[in-house]
Amino acid sequence: MYYKLTPAFAEKYAAHMVERAKASGASQQKVDETERQAKEFKQMYDNPGINVPLTFIEVSPIGLVVTLRSAGILRKEVRA
Repeated sequence: MYYKLTPAFAEKYAAHMVERAKASGASQQKVDETERQAKEFKQMYDNPGINVPLTFIEVSPIGLVVTLRSAGILRKEVRA
């Protein structure tokens, strides 16, 4: 879905990272470092072998919390 719905996300986010560093008044060295990190992020996020696991890792903690809370709410006493 990422590649169909928001194909330019990584590029836009990388540009935002660099603009934010420039707007904060960071040194040229810091801006260059941010540009390097943004380029690495874009390359990494455009790779489906990395994008898919990262996407699952991002939402897994929320799913775990919802599952545990639901289990606690729906728990029944078992009588022997």
